Amino acid sequence: MRRRTTQKPQAAYGKDLLDVGTMPRQQIDALLRLAADLKTKQQRGVAHTLLPGKTLGLLFQKPSTRTRVSFEAGMNQLGGHTLALPMADIQLSRGESVADTARVLSRYLDGIVIRTYDHATVQEWAAEASMPVINGLTDLCHPCQGLSDLLTIREKKGQFTGLKLAYVGDGNNVANSLIEIAAKTGMAITLGCPAGYQPDQHVVDRARLEAESTGANIEIVDDPKIAVKEADIVYTDVWISMGREREQACRLKALAPYQLNGRLLQRAKPDAIVMHCLPAHRGEEITAEVLDGPQSTVIDQAENRLHMQKAILVQLLTRRKGAA
Repeated sequence: MRRRTTQKPQAAYGKDLLDVGTMPRQQIDALLRLAADLKTKQQRGVAHTLLPGKTLGLLFQKPSTRTRVSFEAGMNQLGGHTLALPMADIQLSRGESVADTARVLSRYLDGIVIRTYDHATVQEWAAEASMPVINGLTDLCHPCQGLSDLLTIREKKGQFTGLKLAYVGDGNNVANSLIEIAAKTGMAITLGCPAGYQPDQHVVDRARLEAESTGANIEIVDDPKIAVKEADIVYTDVWISMGREREQACRLKALAPYQLNGRLLQRAKPDAIVMHCLPAHRGEEITAEVLDGPQSTVIDQAENRLHMQKAILVQLLTRRKGAA
C-alpha cells in the first residue's frame, strides 16, 4: 500500500521523472549516491543485477545515441530487458490515444522512456500510465542529462556550492535543465544567450524562487564574455536542435559570436572544465581545440549518462514494486 506523502502531486516523486525542477532535493542526492555506487561496482566488476525480470519500454520520436544506448545497456547490466517501440510499428501512429496506449502498456511494462517534442506529451503519459514515465528529452528540458551532469561536476569539482556554471549559446532544453540543477544545488549559473534564444522564462522564474532558499544565483546575459568570466564550468550545446533545422541559416548567424573557442575559454578560471552533452558540431558551437582539449570532460560526461540512468531506473522501478 502506498504511504501518504505531503509532496505536491506535480512533483511525482516516486513515480515519474519529467523534469528536475519538480524533484525534491533528497531524491537528487539519493540518485547521486546511487549512481556513484553503481559506477564503482561496474568498474570493479561487481554484479549489480537489481532489476531482474523488469522490462523497460523505449518510445523515441527523435533520433538518439547516448540516451537510447545508455538506457538499453544500463537495463541489461541491471538484469532487466528493454523493448523498443518505434512509432511506425505501434497503433499510436494510426490514431490510438495516448490514454489507451499508456494504460495497456502499463500492464505489460515496468517503466517507459519517452523522447519526444512537446513536453505536454510526457505529462499526458505520466497522467495516464500507472508505470513510471521517464522523460528522455523534450523540447522543454532534458532531465536525465542534467542529473548526469551533476554527477560529472561532483566528480571533477567535489562540490556544488561556490561553483559558477557558465552556459553559452542557444538557451535550449539542456540549458533549461542546467538552470534547474543549479537552483537545486546552490550553484551560480550565468547563461550567455542572444535575444530570441534565451531559456524558457517559466523555468527561469521557478528556479529563481527556489534559489532564494538554496543560495543559487541565476543570471541571463547577452554577452558570452561576461557569462564565462571566472567560471568553474563552461558548457555549450548545439545551435540547431532537432526540429529546428529550417532555422539553420538565421541560427548560425545569430549564435556565431557565442562559439566556445580558446579565446572565450581563457576568460574562465584556469582549471575550468568544458562540458558538452553531444553530439557536437566542431567549428560551430565549439572548436575542435576546446572540445578535444585538456579541459574537456565530454567523454566522462557521456559515460555518466549510463550510471545516472541506471540509478534512475533502480529508484523508480523498485519504488513501483514497493508501492504495488
